[in-house]
Amino acid sequence: MEITTINAEALAKGFLAGANNLEAKKEWINELNVFPVPDGDTGTNMSMTILSAAKEVCSLDQPDMASLAKAISSGSLRGARGNSGVILSQLFRGFAKVIKEYDEVNVRILSEAFQKAVETAYKAVMKPKEGTILTVARGMADRAAELCDETDDLIFFCEEVIREGDYVLGRTPDMLPVLKQAGVVDSGGQGLMQVMKGALDALKGREADYHFVEARAAGAAESSASYNIEAQASQEIKYAYCTQFLIMLERPVTTRQENEFKEYLETIGDSIVVVSDDEIVKVHVHTNDPGMAMQRGLTMGSLTTIIIENMKLERDEKISALKEKEMQSAGGVTAQEEEGPPKEMGFIAVGVGDGLSGIFKELGVDCMIEGGQTMNPSTEDMLNAIGKVNAKTVFILPNNKNIILAANQASSLTEDKKVIVIPTKTIPQGITALVSYIPDETPEENAKRMGAELGSVKSGQVTYSVRDTVIDDKEICQGDYMGIGDEGILSVGKELEQVTLDMISRMVDEESAIVSIYYGAGMTQEAADMVGQRVAEQFPDVELEIHYGGQPVYYYVVSVE
Repeated sequence: MEITTINAEALAKGFLAGANNLEAKKEWINELNVFPVPDGDTGTNMSMTILSAAKEVCSLDQPDMASLAKAISSGSLRGARGNSGVILSQLFRGFAKVIKEYDEVNVRILSEAFQKAVETAYKAVMKPKEGTILTVARGMADRAAELCDETDDLIFFCEEVIREGDYVLGRTPDMLPVLKQAGVVDSGGQGLMQVMKGALDALKGREADYHFVEARAAGAAESSASYNIEAQASQEIKYAYCTQFLIMLERPVTTRQENEFKEYLETIGDSIVVVSDDEIVKVHVHTNDPGMAMQRGLTMGSLTTIIIENMKLERDEKISALKEKEMQSAGGVTAQEEEGPPKEMGFIAVGVGDGLSGIFKELGVDCMIEGGQTMNPSTEDMLNAIGKVNAKTVFILPNNKNIILAANQASSLTEDKKVIVIPTKTIPQGITALVSYIPDETPEENAKRMGAELGSVKSGQVTYSVRDTVIDDKEICQGDYMGIGDEGILSVGKELEQVTLDMISRMVDEESAIVSIYYGAGMTQEAADMVGQRVAEQFPDVELEIHYGGQPVYYYVVSVE
């Protein structure tokens, strides 16, 4: 049956079906992250963005096109998270600008809406990059324009537009070499295609579980802190005990003996690191029976420096602390409530980890938004924080390249205060910006100075790989440690301390004066001090600072100035 027009009710069902399909596929989209780090979040960001809009759509009893357009645009705009979510919200915003003028939409109107969506999204990105969600959206819009004179059938029209979107998505690795090297298509583009395919299913009359969408949408308004709690609580920990020890060898081990030991450890756990020399063997394994690992180690020598950590208990304790913190501070935003006349300038910073939060507050930050790489705060979170800072001008330090667009979007939506986004991409850049601030100067002078100083600091962070891949011509295996710099991966290996040192060595040059190391949750002061000692030995002319950061996922965050 040919369909030539659809009304607001049908379009609302299509939108909810698209949200439903994206939500169902979000983990798959997360896995398309180019860098094999344990925080791929494109699918989650896009899903939470569209669910924020779905919440507004679900609240409409009898939507007309104008009210539906407003719900989609406003809901996605305020709920946008991460670069992919912000771009998705801008696509919806442009789409809504066109459809709000009509009672029903046909092929011509949909084509115009697609064109406006792409135009709006491209304008929102300062330096659009091809091979991304933008390219996929433009490919579909171009195909939609071609079809206007060929058909009035909306189903055929949408099928052809989606076919073109899939084709362009498949070509994204040819446009971005990093995608080809990683063996993935663009994750944002894939997320957009899932929205489109879900909407087409609804247009064809396929029933979706809208109760599921409504329940998910109702939760989309939860804070960044809630998201963090949910994400950590749902994280599966297959092996409970992080086990580390040294074997003092009675005699040197052969390569065969070392390999046999590794093979044995693989039968009882994962995240295995075994490094040996003539006198000692350093062992790291996640297992449910530390005793078995140590008993096998005793066949080669005596054990020392034994560390056993219950990762499930640590996770549960952390979740409890986060829940308590959430109860004390709604919305994942912590701020000192102020009364009286506003001060001239105030600061908002994004970060996660009690140590880092303390450092930012000591440097004058009025309001911390809990978030970062693993949980990008939404535009709404930014707006809530702006409202809490009693200042005429508010500076926002996103401290993550994936949060800058949401901060800019919040700035554009704020009318009663001047908001300036300093485009800090890392925690070290945020700290550098704050240190550069001079209270007696104007907001414009400070913005210029802080922005200029961002180039004086190099940032690095150490985490582990969640899959085998090749990035920057480096072969990476699942479980490997990775040192990631401003421009890509600097070091890869099986031994955390060595990978960290290799990364720092790549960052330090003859002009470097200060190296600051922020150690994360689960790391000890002793381990950080050992890294610091080796850095001091290698670079005796560089001043060294070691701080507790408490950040998750990243063992160390490092700055070099």
